Amino acid sequence: MRFIPFALLLGGGLAACADQTAPNPPVAAPDQNPEVELSLVGDLLGRSALSGGALTVFDASADAFSLPAPNLAGLRLARHVEGDQAFEAEFVAPELGPVFDNVSCESCHLGDGRGRPPYPGEQFESMLFRSSIPGLGPHGGPNPIPGGLGGQLQLRGTGILPDAQAVISYVEVHGLFGDGTPFSLQAPTYTLTGLRQPLPANTLISPRVAPAVVGLGLLEAVPEAQVLGIAVAQSALGRVSGRPNFVWNEVTQHYALGRFGWKANNPSLVQQTAGAYNGDMGITTALFQAEPCEGADPVCDRHGPELDADVVDAVAFYTRTLGVPARRSLNDPLALRGELRFHAAGCSDCHVATLRTGVLPGVPEVADQTIHPYTDLLVHDMGAGLADNRPDFQAGGSEWRTAPLWGIGLVPTVNQHSNFLHDGRARSLVEAILWHGGEAAAARERFRRMSATDRSALVAFLSSL
Repeated sequence: MRFIPFALLLGGGLAACADQTAPNPPVAAPDQNPEVELSLVGDLLGRSALSGGALTVFDASADAFSLPAPNLAGLRLARHVEGDQAFEAEFVAPELGPVFDNVSCESCHLGDGRGRPPYPGEQFESMLFRSSIPGLGPHGGPNPIPGGLGGQLQLRGTGILPDAQAVISYVEVHGLFGDGTPFSLQAPTYTLTGLRQPLPANTLISPRVAPAVVGLGLLEAVPEAQVLGIAVAQSALGRVSGRPNFVWNEVTQHYALGRFGWKANNPSLVQQTAGAYNGDMGITTALFQAEPCEGADPVCDRHGPELDADVVDAVAFYTRTLGVPARRSLNDPLALRGELRFHAAGCSDCHVATLRTGVLPGVPEVADQTIHPYTDLLVHDMGAGLADNRPDFQAGGSEWRTAPLWGIGLVPTVNQHSNFLHDGRARSLVEAILWHGGEAAAARERFRRMSATDRSALVAFLSSL
């Protein structure tokens, strides 16, 4: 079965955000000094080395995403280390599976960083396939595929065949920058073979790579009212129209603001963690007691939680209290010029530079911090080119959460690749920008029409985050 859900539109640019109550800063003329200009608008732009406030770490090595927050100490630091050990622990049968995608959290989030699609001849290690059929599932979420396939197709199995095997192929799509310089993007096609059972003809598939896990506790601590206020301000300005995705909270049994996942379909890190154990490793917990393949084979029957709730809580605490890499190159004229171009292009209409955290119960370390994540935690229509056509609660088939940009410049160092976007199709930051459409089309077009120097400057700014 082949899925070719992606069309390419080449009319726009990248989306991003700053303080929505203030206008975008002026664009510096070529003979102006960007550093002088930035001194006047630094607060608006979020120009600070302290990307994570008190949780900022000054390390640009391969360990940059894996360090504890500096304000952890004593028993709380010990709890972080305990969660780190659980994050790295590899599972085997009978806890693992019967169907699964990998054997540990670390296997997908290598170095607590970003996954990528497999290279030719490789297995899928840090990429998965969400799945559903049209209609609403429990509590208004995606409608799981019946017969034991559920909401995710697992590519490995123990004691039972995996749900499927997958292959990715790419077609190069060519375009031109405004100055005539050519560029090329790779459009993916996904082929599923070796199906354990036939998929319904109307199956919806969404390929997704593992995101980095730094800064998650800070994002969990951003007050809901702040996120909703950004949405209101965006609507008033009329350039973009981000929307909150309200999703079902399995812990509280109420709807809550979605913050995590590519479509903001998870409201908390406890639920995100338990869901990953269940969907990615086939490990049941008190929160998710059914095996992903329940109903397909007796080996998939429920046998009670396989992982203690304390382990889930420890891993959630670990991801909540990871340090955030400091921003670098604060005095580099090229990066500073790129920061201005980023905002002037309209990138700051979604990737909000500065947020303020509130209180997260049980995690005082993340409270009352000024942070620079470059996200609004809202979902936006990104156009047909990036659409997976699979709704997720209130997020539509072409809508994606604004991805945080902090740490993005260190992905090549930590993860030894430069693949970006939800499915890793972009081979560079430039390609990631050029794939943006929908609400980001106008900003992408401004980037496409920039001079080569300004394009390089904008990438230098992103690389400094």
